[in-house]
Amino acid sequence: MHPELFTIGSFTVHTYGFMIMIGATLGYFYMSTVVKKELGIPPEKIQNLAILIIVAAFVGGKVFFYFEDPGYYFGTPSNMFKGFRTGFVFYGSLLFAIPTVIWYFRKNNWEVFPMLDRIAITGCIIHICGRLGCFFAGCCHGLPTDSFLGITFSDPVSQAEPLHTALHPTQLYEVTWIAIILVTLFMFKRHKRFEGQLFFIYIIMYSVGRSIIEIFRGDVRRGFIIDGILSHSQAISLVIIAVTIGAMVWFRKKAGKR
Repeated sequence: MHPELFTIGSFTVHTYGFMIMIGATLGYFYMSTVVKKELGIPPEKIQNLAILIIVAAFVGGKVFFYFEDPGYYFGTPSNMFKGFRTGFVFYGSLLFAIPTVIWYFRKNNWEVFPMLDRIAITGCIIHICGRLGCFFAGCCHGLPTDSFLGITFSDPVSQAEPLHTALHPTQLYEVTWIAIILVTLFMFKRHKRFEGQLFFIYIIMYSVGRSIIEIFRGDVRRGFIIDGILSHSQAISLVIIAVTIGAMVWFRKKAGKR
């Protein structure tokens, strides 16, 4: 809708980047406040963690984005630097960030799963802001629709295609779903049965919702395993759901034996 927030001379602030910055700031303040209060971890340690997560998320998001069209990017490596500040895949960021934060937790002798529960809530906060950024930029848009929910993008800088046509606002669908996940996590926080449960709930709920929302996506460049039927993100979602449910059941049984 408004891909460029404002321009001063030759300097332009893009709304997508601005929303990511807002999300990262809110996420950092939540995380640093909660872990100090609940786990006794000093904020400066979380500051270092935040930097690691940003780097891992950037690299992972880019790597998965390149694999959506490997011939274009790896066949001509210079294409990797076109639009370098845009074009990320959330699952790539997630799958790179998780082992990074686990390594950092173990390095500092922190309990992994209590921290992952708090990371889940933090991730929702950042992700909501990021998807709002997608909406303003027009990326990750939906298919054309006659529904009353349709949103028409008209800014020529927008990444939505086609312009001047009502599209499913899949970015806002995802924002709504992540907000529901966030509320669910806060509801379960005081009643969880084992450490790590919130993280597992977050991963499963997001993957299920993402699989459904993908049906309404219209940006074909995200790539398909089976053209028009199974997208890369849906395939990844199915694998993640299966693995996470298995892990959740195992940890729940383990916790019940204590």
